[in-house]
Amino acid sequence: MIGLIIWIIGVVLAIKAVLEIMKWNIDEVKKLFLAAVILLTSWVGLAVYYFWGRENLPRILK
Repeated sequence: MIGLIIWIIGVVLAIKAVLEIMKWNIDEVKKLFLAAVILLTSWVGLAVYYFWGRENLPRILK
């Protein structure tokens, strides 16, 4: 039961991260690549995105 809850939380956070990435004003290819990396790296990608990437990546990728 706890594993299911953790999985659901991960899916919700991943969807939220991808939706935030799609709002950024950067090239579409970069958006898709970054979204794929976030989804494929699971919790590690989410942790990097939420603790470091959300503020820094839009500026770096422009």
